Amino acid sequence: MAQTPFPQDAPQRPRYLPIAEHGLIGDLRSVALVGSNGTVDWYCSPSFDAPSVFAAILDADRGGCFELAAAVPARTKQFYFPDTNVLITRFFTEDGVGEVQDFMPVTGDGRVGEAGRHRLIRRVMCVRGTVPFRTLVAPRFNYGADPHSLRTLDGIVLFESPRQSLALTSTVVLECDDRDARADFKLSEGESAVFALDQVGGTVAPRGCAHIEAEEQFNATVAYWRRWLQQSRYRGRWREMVHRSALTLKLLTYAPTGAIVAAPTTSLPEQLGGERNWDYRYVWVRDAAFAVYALLRLGFTGEAEAFMQFLTTHISPGCGDGSGPLQIMYGIDGRTDLPERELGHLEGYQGSAPVRVGNAATEQLQLDIYGALIDSIYLYDKWAQPISSGQWDDLCHLVDWVCHNWDQPDEGVWETRGGRKTFLYSRLMCWVAIERAIRLANRRGLPADLLRWCQARDTIYRRIMDRGWSERRHAFMQYEGADVLDASVLMMPLAKFIAPTDPKWLSTLDALTEDLVSDSLVYRYDPKASPDGLRGDEGTFSICSFWYVEALVRAGRLDDARLAFEKMLTYANHLGLYAEEIGRTGEQQGNFPQAFTHLSLISAAFNLDRALG
Repeated sequence: MAQTPFPQDAPQRPRYLPIAEHGLIGDLRSVALVGSNGTVDWYCSPSFDAPSVFAAILDADRGGCFELAAAVPARTKQFYFPDTNVLITRFFTEDGVGEVQDFMPVTGDGRVGEAGRHRLIRRVMCVRGTVPFRTLVAPRFNYGADPHSLRTLDGIVLFESPRQSLALTSTVVLECDDRDARADFKLSEGESAVFALDQVGGTVAPRGCAHIEAEEQFNATVAYWRRWLQQSRYRGRWREMVHRSALTLKLLTYAPTGAIVAAPTTSLPEQLGGERNWDYRYVWVRDAAFAVYALLRLGFTGEAEAFMQFLTTHISPGCGDGSGPLQIMYGIDGRTDLPERELGHLEGYQGSAPVRVGNAATEQLQLDIYGALIDSIYLYDKWAQPISSGQWDDLCHLVDWVCHNWDQPDEGVWETRGGRKTFLYSRLMCWVAIERAIRLANRRGLPADLLRWCQARDTIYRRIMDRGWSERRHAFMQYEGADVLDASVLMMPLAKFIAPTDPKWLSTLDALTEDLVSDSLVYRYDPKASPDGLRGDEGTFSICSFWYVEALVRAGRLDDARLAFEKMLTYANHLGLYAEEIGRTGEQQGNFPQAFTHLSLISAAFNLDRALG
């Protein structure tokens, strides 16, 4: 049970809830974070990367929020309506039980509930006794930087800023000042109230949301999520956690283009008070490609097909002549310009400045993305449907570029800002890129310069085995000439580069366990031993913890793997959601929820369950 303690005299919203004390709702365009106290304190409209209208999670005073909670002391419990992304926050008071149902309407074909209308619905119900409620709707546009005015029109509250307008409708009477709307109301058993917040403008006019419409949209949204989840072919152990991860990955999908964002938030810190705060509301080629792999494993071929279309439309043409490297990330609409800037007027989560929007890592060279991308294309061709001749031509250009450039130093998978190095993981994934392309060409009989591709593949293999191995540490290292470990090398047996029982690999696995594993949780590297250009420490990296499980599985250490996996499940929040990292005292750290973590959970569960039989 997720509990939010209230003072005994009067309930007050805490300045900052723990990151883990949130649930996620969305409509395949954007999402909102709803705290276990009933407050929406993160919402960007109309898309993932649009400026926020509620950002109290980044500044409790200036960010804006939508409070809706019992007006008396209450215990709370938050959960999802079964097999959906509809969120319930229940309030247990002395005189009754009430609940808030939060959702963003989605229709049967994945469109928002009404063409062009981005709507957040909050339906309040009293299920026992009587419960007094209070609400405060306080938007702060453009990350709290733009002023706005408030006016009412035929009972609808309009919040208007220079760039954006929102319309709030309610079945209870609202009181307004010049910026915010609020209400105090009491519900008895069986009674309900409805609040609907729409983005308006252009062809979308303000209009109300009556009880019957809210009920219809609730039912339609529940039906959509359940129909979608029924496509899953997963019947193994840990089905509830696997399906929650799948539903979360689906929420991180931008339906108009097929893009998959790395996370729906920005600047949630990897360490309180540190500077490791980044904007993850974009399409990392690596993260999205791995997500496609996880969804394909479960049978969700439609998402894979949509992402392939995103690649064809927005990424492949940019490198079709093979003249330059792929950009590592793109906007959800395929744009390439994602300038990074700091929002100095926001204090950051619990004072953890800076708050950043945009991401300068887009200018980095990260060679590993080629392996992730081409592996996902290979699996799509194998498990979904054959790629087209045009897609094969684009893939050949990518492989040719890798053959010429695999030995360049780069910033690596962890996007270090301390200078380029010859990272082993980057070489490994270049090997994957070429090896999977060779497999695809051979299986389909497609034209390819196989002699040159095979020579490049074998050269990379020898380079990793010769220069990536440390005789002193008896392990594969983070980069050539180093004596420091990196959890990314856990991908070596997963990518089928090395046999999972090879003596060199087993020795590496033991070294990683000794240096980077803490009670089954895995640090990605030691920033003190291998400076990354940033100050401060970080928590264990959750995708690495699940990679560790898979490596144990493939090494035949099933008891250890199962213990590590099930320990990791206990670190999820009350809804089964994960941020990027787990802190020293078990708290979620970093942007939330994180696609990387959830896709790796799916993969680990799938492979562990299969190994257990």
